[in-house]
Amino acid sequence: MKKILNTCLLLLLTTVVAHAQSNDEKEVIATVERFKKALVDADKTTLEELMATELSYGHSSGKEENKTQFIGRIASGSVDFITIDISDQTVKLAGKSAIVRHVFTSKLIDEGKALDIKIGVMMVWHKQKGKWKLLARQAYKL
Repeated sequence: MKKILNTCLLLLLTTVVAHAQSNDEKEVIATVERFKKALVDADKTTLEELMATELSYGHSSGKEENKTQFIGRIASGSVDFITIDISDQTVKLAGKSAIVRHVFTSKLIDEGKALDIKIGVMMVWHKQKGKWKLLARQAYKL
């Protein structure tokens, strides 16, 4: 009887943990979508909300920006995302962090120059005070 009770308890705990992970995964996916929309809309307020103060934002060119620099370029119109498509996305949870990888395809205007890009991206999101914040992002050429 004790063995059956322990097995039932183990199954219950496994179900609760799996459910919590899937909820976190859904939250991360929704947050990435909010981030994408904020880029296209040049929504400074949402970008500020979604990014950690310690943000490290790496571009496929090797350029690195902090939170203030990145948001400043978007808010000023220096970079204007016309469209963004994300494909082949994966999310791997690790405690209060999530690693997101995807292919990022975009039409944009950068410093007045129209560009079509297709790059790989790895993002690290960290849960701070119950909200997912972008801590690091690194793009790479495909």
